[in-house]
Amino acid sequence: MTTTTRTGAVAACVAASLALAGCADSGTESAGSSQLNIATMTFPQSLDPAQAVGSSLPFFQAAYDTLVKREPDGRFSPMLATSWKYNADRTQLSLTLRKGVKFADGTAFDGAAVKANMERFKKGGGADAKWLKDLESVKVADATHVTLDLERPNPAMLFYLSDAAGLMANPKKFGQADSLKTAPDGTGPYRLDKAKTTIGTKWVFRRNADYWGERLPYENITIIFFDNETAIVNGLKTGQVNAALLQAADQQVSIESDPRMKTTKQEFDFQGLLLFDRDGKLTTALKDPRVRQAMNHAIDRETMLSAIRQRRGQITSQVFGPDTQGYDRSLDTYYSHDPAKAKALLRQAGYAKGFTLKLPRISAIVNDALAASLATDFKAIGVNLVWDDLDGASAVQKVFTDRAYSGMVMNIGQSSSDWVVVNELVTPGAFNMFGTSDATVRELIPRIQTGTAEQAKQSVRALNEHLVKQGWFVPFYRMTYLHVSDGSVKISPQSGMAVPSIYNYSPAK
Repeated sequence: MTTTTRTGAVAACVAASLALAGCADSGTESAGSSQLNIATMTFPQSLDPAQAVGSSLPFFQAAYDTLVKREPDGRFSPMLATSWKYNADRTQLSLTLRKGVKFADGTAFDGAAVKANMERFKKGGGADAKWLKDLESVKVADATHVTLDLERPNPAMLFYLSDAAGLMANPKKFGQADSLKTAPDGTGPYRLDKAKTTIGTKWVFRRNADYWGERLPYENITIIFFDNETAIVNGLKTGQVNAALLQAADQQVSIESDPRMKTTKQEFDFQGLLLFDRDGKLTTALKDPRVRQAMNHAIDRETMLSAIRQRRGQITSQVFGPDTQGYDRSLDTYYSHDPAKAKALLRQAGYAKGFTLKLPRISAIVNDALAASLATDFKAIGVNLVWDDLDGASAVQKVFTDRAYSGMVMNIGQSSSDWVVVNELVTPGAFNMFGTSDATVRELIPRIQTGTAEQAKQSVRALNEHLVKQGWFVPFYRMTYLHVSDGSVKISPQSGMAVPSIYNYSPAK
């Protein structure tokens, strides 16, 4: 299963695959145009938007609006901000705000609320707080006009404002301990029905009769947590669930045989080995790019895709997805399966006898088949892969805090924003925890960040090619996911997210 739909959510990357709550009960309302039941295998630990992450964004979209709306194709459209404009050097973003919008308790939404929310998100310590690291200040001109002053241009700022960083909550609740954690207070299309909600099992949202915007098709939306996809498939077939995302290949095959179900494919997450230790701090061999290149040539991606994913996906050697400007189709097949070439590269690097690589293994992410496949492929070139089994309680601490491993096999969502990919995987941070860089990376990143549109496009493509050829990562394949409805719902996949936005569901007829 996937670990996250956003690359910035470190803890969520592990937690989504390790959710410990039980399967939902069957006490949901019957299906129909007034009711939508959505299955999920991930859920927020809190409904406070300061802690929001992309993998659980639909929970927040029900109760909160974002400043900017992201359409299914990735375009940005007005929401709480009706218009926006950058200054010449893109270090100021001016927003015009919608009038007449109110929070759940009747408090008016205004510029002061934007300032309070954005400052709180930046300082709140949430998984995606770094998204606003370039935000110096929020200047409030009046109730409907604010300006975001940026330390440097941030090419993904509109993307962030359409995601967790753009969620707007009632500032009156900020001083009340844990108030928003279980009682969201936003301007969104729905209100949480606390009487019918069981945190950890199901969340019931009823229509906000006073919503400022267009009414969504459903009177009530229930999001139900399941701890396995077999239960989700059963829920779809029995009518407990109207819509779900299936990631496991065998479950996709199972549901496609049912003529009542409607399915839509989406290629989103890539699965691969994220190398953290390109400076050789823990595993000296990884400092040499020839070793990293050898590891890429060792992987039999075609066989893995066939055996593990039943060919439901696309092999790749790059971390940039097809929706980005940095994507280059030819780089998907840059590394062929060539053990002889891999051995030659290891000899040239001084590792003719190979080396030992210790990696963490979380069974929900790395199943037995994948673990065995990787160990076999690496053994064939002399690399001894040692798995260190971790549980949910220790994974985040040992991997991201203690920095105890040279890499980790993960599923990572491929954002539609080039800068999101660069900022999360290339600049220093959770997934570049040792701060690896080189002359080419240092030259190209400023061009992507501050250059013209054409300069940024050419630079990000050059950066992608450089990362692939230097073996910064060892991607395996992009995985094809399946959006499924029981036939009563039309689902539109969301660019840049594995799960659809709450706005992307409508009655099929």
